[in-house]
Amino acid sequence: QVQLVESGGGLVQAGGSLRLTCAASGRTFSNYAMGWFRQAPGKEREFVAAIRWSSSSTVYADSVKGRFTISRDNAKDTVYLQMNNLKPEDTAVYFCNAGPSIQGPYWGKGTQVTVSS
Repeated sequence: QVQLVESGGGLVQAGGSLRLTCAASGRTFSNYAMGWFRQAPGKEREFVAAIRWSSSSTVYADSVKGRFTISRDNAKDTVYLQMNNLKPEDTAVYFCNAGPSIQGPYWGKGTQVTVSS
């Protein structure tokens, strides 16, 4: 059974940084895409970034390009989201996602990120 556990969220001032971690277990992820999505209060869940486990190719939402970096550690089955120059509009619950393509069937429970102005 696939399990995704997020950590690293918190409260930070605008302009600050956070690194989110997603620990994955339960299967081999070598052919999977791993992604981050977020959901702000009253809004729909939206795509943030994704990485192909085998090739490390990445894709980002326009709103985070140049500020966020997704990466993975194969040995630890872990995916990271480094978030720099955070803005109040980045405030959301961030979810880890996995599957054969972006927005796959597996989700973590989420971690809260709050950016104060």
